[in-house]
Amino acid sequence: MTLRLHNTLTKELESFAAINPDQVTIYSCGPTVYDNVHIGNLSAFIAADILRRTVVANGYTVKHVMNFTDVDDKTIRRSSEKYPDMDALDALRKLTTEYGDIFLDDMQTIGNDTNALTFIKAADDSTIDGMKQLISDLHTKGFAYIADDGVYFSIDAYKRSGKVYGQLVELTDENTSSERIANDEYDKDSAHDFALWKTKKPGEPAWKFELDGHDLAGRPGWHIECSVMSSSQLGQPFDIHTGGIDLTFPHHENEIAQSTALTTDATYAKIFVHNEHILVDGKKMSKSAHNFYTLRDLIDKGIDPLAFRLLVLQSHYRHQTQFSFDNIDAAHNRLKHWQAIAVLRHQTHDTLVDDDEKAILLLAANQAIVEALNDDMNTPEALKVIDGAFGQLDGKSLQDIHQHGLNQLIDTIDQTLGIQLKKSTPDIDDDLKQKVIERQRARDEKDWAKSDELRNELLDAGIIVRDTAHGSIWEYK
Repeated sequence: MTLRLHNTLTKELESFAAINPDQVTIYSCGPTVYDNVHIGNLSAFIAADILRRTVVANGYTVKHVMNFTDVDDKTIRRSSEKYPDMDALDALRKLTTEYGDIFLDDMQTIGNDTNALTFIKAADDSTIDGMKQLISDLHTKGFAYIADDGVYFSIDAYKRSGKVYGQLVELTDENTSSERIANDEYDKDSAHDFALWKTKKPGEPAWKFELDGHDLAGRPGWHIECSVMSSSQLGQPFDIHTGGIDLTFPHHENEIAQSTALTTDATYAKIFVHNEHILVDGKKMSKSAHNFYTLRDLIDKGIDPLAFRLLVLQSHYRHQTQFSFDNIDAAHNRLKHWQAIAVLRHQTHDTLVDDDEKAILLLAANQAIVEALNDDMNTPEALKVIDGAFGQLDGKSLQDIHQHGLNQLIDTIDQTLGIQLKKSTPDIDDDLKQKVIERQRARDEKDWAKSDELRNELLDAGIIVRDTAHGSIWEYK
């Protein structure tokens, strides 16, 4: 099955065709690094990670870029609160570096492959220079104007040029205002001219900028940052732009406008992929509503971060996910079952089965997983495929499990879904293996005291032994 994705631009499922078959280009709006991200934010980055993995599974190489928003209203406000005695720019960089590092650690902990990403920061000097250049060009061509507090993008000028403002959402005269708005995030019910550059306020970090004889020392607006970071890394147009559904308007709509105002090609990105929210008690998880959890909150409650990943994958990315501790407990149980199957690969070594018939189900599951993901990243269906394949192995003797087929399936699961089954289920050492063998021998000889003694020693080492009709099987506690 050819990869199909739902494109927010067209509101339709589309077969994916790369602009350049040699390399697919993806840009993902990254975190605003002013605090710990909550798990609702992390779900968007899991969706982006699955997208990249799916594209790779279709034989493409990928350049996947993600930004850090490290200069905006929130980062400036928080850095001044946390480091009031520092230089404003130094405080901003200290704060955003700290939370940027925490974010990267969170990404790795939930199974995202950060090594596959190219990260770029908005406050890097080269990015700032690119933003100033784009703003200057927009001003020269009449798409931007200077106001008393900065430089603004003219939506009216953009529309008069023949281009459409409202490609991702439907905008009308009723919800389009002639006013301008300085805030980086604003009322999502109406469109305003938006800030490309903001002149310095007392206590804020600032970069030098002169435009048309005006001293505009200050800093960029939020939307211009992603336009410059994406085009500098990927060119324009690029293949796929990802982000949470809440970024559709105004952020992504404004990106399209300022990125295409100067071009004859009105395409900024060919496909926009947006994921839905995580809900708590039926409401969107957000810091403003005080109904959020961070990854550390879950870990402190004894929840495996990969169980959270499974919880996200149990819902389609375009459907809302209901978070509850009952739901994440169910995901945790599913993960533990999968891990219990994964450790069987270490126990089939001496009884390698070469019978192809015993590999058919496992090998077929590999293709079925990719086909499910090719259907607009249908992760719930991919998980059902895995449940079906693993369910067939429950209760089987080790002699009836095809080692190569199982290894291949685990590799496919890890590569496409990032569940890290191999990493989380390493083989036990030779001493522990010997104890498993000795315990089985004690059972055969009906030496129950010795058997119980060895069981307890294994349990102390974090290993549970299950006695089946086909012999003893170990798994992690």
